[in-house]
Amino acid sequence: MQSSNKNSISNGPVWLLTAGSVLFLASVLFLVDLSPKVESEFFFSDEDPQLRAAQLMMERFPAPEQIVVRVASSDIRSDEYVSKMRDLTAELDTVTGVSGVTSIVNEDERRSPVWNRLLTTPDDSATNMIVGAYNPDPETLVAGLEAVWDKYDSPEFTVDVSGVVYVSELIRRSLMRDLMIFSTAAFLIFGTLVSLVYRNWRIVLGTVVTCVSACAVTLTITNVLNIKIGLLTANIAVIVFVLTLSHIVFMTSNWRRIREESEEDSAEPVGAAVRLTLQASFWCMLTTLLGFLSLLVASARPLRELGISGAIGTLTAIVVTYLVYPVYLKSIPRKKGESVRSFFGNVGSFLPARNRLVWLLGIFAVVILAATGLRQFNTDPSLVSYFGPGSDIREGLEKIDRDGGSSTLNIAVRDPDGNNMDSEEFNRKLWALQETLEADSSVGMAISPPLLIEHVRLQPFMSRANLNTLLNILEQPAFTSITQSFIRPERDEGKYYIRMREAGRTEDRDDVIERLSGYVDENGLEATLIGGSYELQGQLGKLISSSLRIGLGGLLLLFVGIAFIVSRTVPRTVAMVVSLCGVPLVVLGTMSHFGLPIDIITSPAANVALAMGVDSMIHLVLRVRRLWPGSKSAWDAWANAREQMWQPVLGATLIICAGFGIFSLSAFPPTQRFGLAVILGTLTAAAMTLVALPFAATLLRSNKADLTQTT
Repeated sequence: MQSSNKNSISNGPVWLLTAGSVLFLASVLFLVDLSPKVESEFFFSDEDPQLRAAQLMMERFPAPEQIVVRVASSDIRSDEYVSKMRDLTAELDTVTGVSGVTSIVNEDERRSPVWNRLLTTPDDSATNMIVGAYNPDPETLVAGLEAVWDKYDSPEFTVDVSGVVYVSELIRRSLMRDLMIFSTAAFLIFGTLVSLVYRNWRIVLGTVVTCVSACAVTLTITNVLNIKIGLLTANIAVIVFVLTLSHIVFMTSNWRRIREESEEDSAEPVGAAVRLTLQASFWCMLTTLLGFLSLLVASARPLRELGISGAIGTLTAIVVTYLVYPVYLKSIPRKKGESVRSFFGNVGSFLPARNRLVWLLGIFAVVILAATGLRQFNTDPSLVSYFGPGSDIREGLEKIDRDGGSSTLNIAVRDPDGNNMDSEEFNRKLWALQETLEADSSVGMAISPPLLIEHVRLQPFMSRANLNTLLNILEQPAFTSITQSFIRPERDEGKYYIRMREAGRTEDRDDVIERLSGYVDENGLEATLIGGSYELQGQLGKLISSSLRIGLGGLLLLFVGIAFIVSRTVPRTVAMVVSLCGVPLVVLGTMSHFGLPIDIITSPAANVALAMGVDSMIHLVLRVRRLWPGSKSAWDAWANAREQMWQPVLGATLIICAGFGIFSLSAFPPTQRFGLAVILGTLTAAAMTLVALPFAATLLRSNKADLTQTT
C-alpha cells in the first residue's frame, strides 16, 4: 500500500506535465500559422540584393508575370481544337488576378514574328497560351487557373503549364503536404523506436512530451518574431525533434548505467545523470548553435530564416530537455534485481578492437572515394529537378522546355555610340544580336524590340514606313502594354526577353549568362541590366555553395577550439576534427557521385548530420576523460568509454535514420534528398565516433609498448 502511494505521488508531475504539453501543443496548432510561404522570385525576398537587378528591370520595363499554358492535340488546326481554345482563352481571362490571355484565337501566330515564337511549337503538336498577371497572389491565382484548365484537360486536349508563379505555388503545396504528413509520421516513428529501444512507457512518454514541447516552443517563438514557415523552415520541427532527442538519448543512457550501479532510489541517479550529461550537452548545443548562426551571413532570406529558427530551436531543445525530461525519469520506480536490457543485444562485441591501422586506412579510403564526387558537386540544379521523374508537372515542364525554354532571362541593352531606337544602325545591331542569341543551344526563344517593329511593319500600309513611324505606332494604346515591356519611352534602351532551356543543361547558369553577355558586346551593344528567374536561380546556386563553405568550414574551425576545450589534449583534438571532417565529405561527395543535386532544401542536411556527429564525439571524449585516471593505457580508456557509449550512439543513430527515412516517401524530390543526406551523415558520424575516433586518438599518442599491448 505504501509503495502504491509513493508511485501515485511520483506520477503526479508526469501527468501534469503531459496534460500541459498537450494543451500547449493544441494552442500552437490553432493559433500559429504553420502554412509554408514560398517567395515567387525563387526563394528571394524583396530586400535581398540579388533581386535588385530584377526590380530595376521591372521599373524600366514593366511587364506582367507570365504563365505559359501549352495545349496539345492531334490536330491543332481543326475547328474543334480552335473552338476549345477560344472557350479556354475566354474563361482564363475571367480568373481573378489575370491581366490578359493571348492565344491563337486572338493573335495571328503564323504572320507575326512575335507571336510565332511565343504561341507555336517546333513540331506543330501544340500551341501556347500566355497568361499575364500583375502582382498576383500565387495561391489564389493558380487555384483559379487550375479550376478552369482542369475542365478542358483530356487525352485529346492535353494541358501543360510553366511559369515562376505556378512553379512556386506547386513547391509551396509540396512543402505543406510534407509538413502535415511527415512531421506527424516522424513523431509516431520516433516514439515507436524509443519504445523499442528503452521498453519503458514513462521514458517513451517523457521523450515524446519533451520533444513535442521543444518543437511547440520553437514554433511559438519564431511566430512571435514574425519568422514564417518557409522553404527551409518547413522542416524545423523535425530538426528540433532530433536535437532534443540527442540530449535525451545520452541522459537516459547515463541514468540507466548510474542507477544499475547505484543502491540509491531513483531520484539520485537522475541528478547524477543530469550533472554527468549537462557538460557534454552544453558543448554540443554551442557547436550546433554556431553552425546555425553562420547562416546569418547568407544573402537569401530562406537561409537566414533557417539560421534564426535553428538557433532558437537549438537553445529551446537543451532548456526544455533539462527542465522536462528529468521529471519523467524520477517517476520510474526501481525494481528489485533490475538490469539494463539492450535492444542491440551483443552488437558491441562486434565493434572492431584490433588492427586499428587497417580499420583507419579502410575508413580513410571510403572518405577519399566519396570526396572524389565533389568534382561533380552541383548546387545549380535545373528547375525540373524540384519535381519527380514521371510526374505530370515535370513532364509538362520538360515539354515546354523543349518547345522554347522554361526559365526566363531578361537582358537590357543600349547602343554605346548613343544611338536611339529609331536609328537604323541601332536597329541593325539589335537584329544581329537577335539572330546570335537564337543560334545558341541554351536559348529556347527570344523576343526583342526589332521583332516588335517587324510585327508592326506587317500591318496594312506599314511595309515602307520608317522606324520613327513604326515606333510611334507601338506607343499607341493598342500596343502600349507590350511595348513598355521591351522599349523605354526615351527609346534609348531595349530589352530581350529570353526563355532558356533547362533540360540537359550541363553548364552553370553563370557561364551561360557570361556567354550571352559576350554576344551583346560582339554585336556592338552594351548590356545595362541582366535579370530574370534564370539569373536568380544562378545566384541561388552560388549562395548555396557559399553557405556550405562558410557554414561547414566555419563550424569545423570553431569546433577546433571546442574540441580542444573538451578533450584537453592535442591528439584527441586532431582525431576529433579529422573524424568530423569525414561527415560532410561523405554526405556531399556520395550525393554528387549519384548525380543528386544539392539544392537549397537539401543543403542544410550536412549541418544537421554534422551536429549529430559532434554530439556523439563530445559525449565519448568526455567519458574518456572521466575514465582516464583509472585506465592502464590510452586504448584501455577509449575501449571502456566506447563500451559505455556505443548503445546511446547507435540508439540515437537508429532513431534518427528511421525518422528521417520517412522523407523518402515524399513526392517532393528535395525533401527526399534532405532525408537521404541526413541518414547518410548520421551513419557516417556513428562510424567515425565508434571506430575512427578511438583508433585515431590512440594511434596518435601510442608508444611502442602501448601499441604492443593493445593490438
